[in-house]
Amino acid sequence: MRIMRSLSLVLLGSVVSIFSFTVLGQSPSADQLHTPAKGSPERQAILDAVRNEYKEGADHPAEFKVNYLKVHNGWAWINVTPLDASGKSVADPAPLLFYNDNGKWTAKDLNDVQIEGDAHEGPHSPSRKYIAALQKKYPGVPTDIIPKAHK
Repeated sequence: MRIMRSLSLVLLGSVVSIFSFTVLGQSPSADQLHTPAKGSPERQAILDAVRNEYKEGADHPAEFKVNYLKVHNGWAWINVTPLDASGKSVADPAPLLFYNDNGKWTAKDLNDVQIEGDAHEGPHSPSRKYIAALQKKYPGVPTDIIPKAHK
């Protein structure tokens, strides 16, 4: 009888764990490098944050083409091309960095990263030097979300 009761509690615990991961939108792999699937709540939240970054100015993009998106440990690196309602590009592709702060994706300024030397180094083609400066400015940024460096 005790064995059956213990087995029932173990099974109940497993069901509750699976349910909480499913219902709460978390997965056991939430801390692993991943690209959120199209239509997923996580991807939608990140794109909403991107839209928020583009809300200033007269020409608001109707949508964005996602060229690159990686998420890990609450950080997201995304590169988007702003598009008009007909799907034409209205600006150059732009890399953006976001941090999930208590469930809200907040932008981090990639252009404000202080780097000595070549002024051409930056977020569009992140070098090792730029990545080191980025991690100094924003400790905790996982390097695996950043597109591969060219230098």
